[in-house]
Amino acid sequence: MSPSPRTPNSRLERLHVAWDLFIIALVIINLSLLLFDSLFLVPPLNSAFEAVAPGLHGFYDQQIHANFLRIDLAFVAIFLFDVLLGWAVAIAERRYHRWFFYPFVHWYDVLGCIPLSGFRLLRVLRVVTLLYRLQRLGLIDVKRWYIAGFVAKYYDILLEELSDRIALRMLSTAQDQVRSSESLSRRLVDDVIMPRKQQLMREITGRIEEMAGNAYARNQGDLMRYVSALVGRTLAESREIQRLKRLPMGGQVASALDDTLSDIACRLVHEAVEGLRSPEFNTLLERVTDSGFDAWLQVDNRTDRITEHVLVDMLEVVKEQVARQNWKKKYAAPDR
Repeated sequence: MSPSPRTPNSRLERLHVAWDLFIIALVIINLSLLLFDSLFLVPPLNSAFEAVAPGLHGFYDQQIHANFLRIDLAFVAIFLFDVLLGWAVAIAERRYHRWFFYPFVHWYDVLGCIPLSGFRLLRVLRVVTLLYRLQRLGLIDVKRWYIAGFVAKYYDILLEELSDRIALRMLSTAQDQVRSSESLSRRLVDDVIMPRKQQLMREITGRIEEMAGNAYARNQGDLMRYVSALVGRTLAESREIQRLKRLPMGGQVASALDDTLSDIACRLVHEAVEGLRSPEFNTLLERVTDSGFDAWLQVDNRTDRITEHVLVDMLEVVKEQVARQNWKKKYAAPDR
């Protein structure tokens, strides 16, 4: 059975892996060469190198150190091509929101491509790219490294502390603005509540109708039994009904009267609840809500002070919550 042909995607993936391995090797060679040439410029080390291996020292001095700029430019050209190639692939695969985001995300690669002596040290940042490529190839797992956990821990602590300080500063500023406001309650009423008055009234009316309807549907049986018992107890305590029962056939009449009145009362309650969904009741409820709404929105100095105190205290509670150093609980040492 002949092997199945490789798909273009598998060949592209293999090519991608091969290129990553090639760049990894170049990064290691380039960083090693930069380190060695830097040490070569140190006189004691240079003298020791010449004493130990004079032939190799002469070869390095004449062939590599003398042409170090050209050799370095060759590495820079390949690294620059790698950046441009990665940028083109990122655009084709739409990895980022805008096409020009790639050099900002991979800024360490871009700076390492500047062929100036002052920027050569920044080429050490290509170690980030090296680790990223090795991680992507599955050759290493940075997340299991102690140094990775150490950096992640203190990065989380730093980020939490900075965000907490910024949030506390913003909340304190909001408290100062609340205290300095001339009439906070009036502004809330005029700018927030009044423009939405009709929507709020419709929402309140609808919730009242829904609450009454649901309560009646869930407790209809108990309510009807309560009404019937209330009518029966009222009739039993009535002197007229007691005198009626002493008459011939009076007990039957009283019993029939009890059943009739109980049925009428239950029907009245049922019709009243059903009437909650009628347009007439809805209009009446909106009028009552409107009157209560206006009375509730009346603002005076006492109302304004209460509103100010409530908002300031709410912000203070939020500040206390933000000020808690949650990282201490997260990274607390386990009890032994």
